[in-house]
Amino acid sequence: MRRKWLIKQDPGFNPSVDHGNGNTLLHLACGGDLRFPVIPVLLAHPDIDANLKDRHGQIPFMWACLNGLIPCVREMLKDSRVKVNEPNNDGNTPLWWSAYYGHIDAIRWWIASGREMDFGEPGDVGKTDAIGVAKMNGREEVVALLERYKKHPEKTGHAMRVELGLLDEMAAEVFALVVFVSDGLLQIIDITPSPAARFFSIVTQLPLELQMVLCYRVVGSSKEIIPGKDSEAAFKNLGKRLA
Repeated sequence: MRRKWLIKQDPGFNPSVDHGNGNTLLHLACGGDLRFPVIPVLLAHPDIDANLKDRHGQIPFMWACLNGLIPCVREMLKDSRVKVNEPNNDGNTPLWWSAYYGHIDAIRWWIASGREMDFGEPGDVGKTDAIGVAKMNGREEVVALLERYKKHPEKTGHAMRVELGLLDEMAAEVFALVVFVSDGLLQIIDITPSPAARFFSIVTQLPLELQMVLCYRVVGSSKEIIPGKDSEAAFKNLGKRLA
């Protein structure tokens, strides 16, 4: 939180400073070295260049795809300035790296976003051929998805948006559970401590309005399902559905 505040408040902050080997803060965030919430703040900076390359010629989006960091991939796919098919010094593309490591969820969100996808040169499995390198590494799910998308891009894209939209709806229903707990209609029994149980134990001590804010922060995409101005009514309606 303090890092975000400094980025917003410091008029002299330069988001493109080299932190070693050509890595900017955006590179570090997409490489998993910084917390994800810093990415939207960096992308909102007026002087940000989302396509700066490190010493390997890799832009931040490529690091997100290489590491399979889904929140980073999703956030950067939303930004039209990001060159999602930009190759590195070796000619590898972000999609090639996702296919190489079998990061199917990154590919699913990419398809759902509608952004252009470069499958590479067939047979060039060492550099660009995403389907070829996935086959070589036994990533059967990735191969099936990419081949389906290549043949029927609009149909597959629609299917991905529906499927991933269901995840957002499930996340929205978590809000209803929070309301139920805060109203004393449900009780969390913490037999084996888990991150979810700890989250609920903290959140349910707070006013309902603040609970909503925290939940939006946790599953941000659901704000598209539940409009902020009608959030309390929407929470109650979801609660009735779960009753």
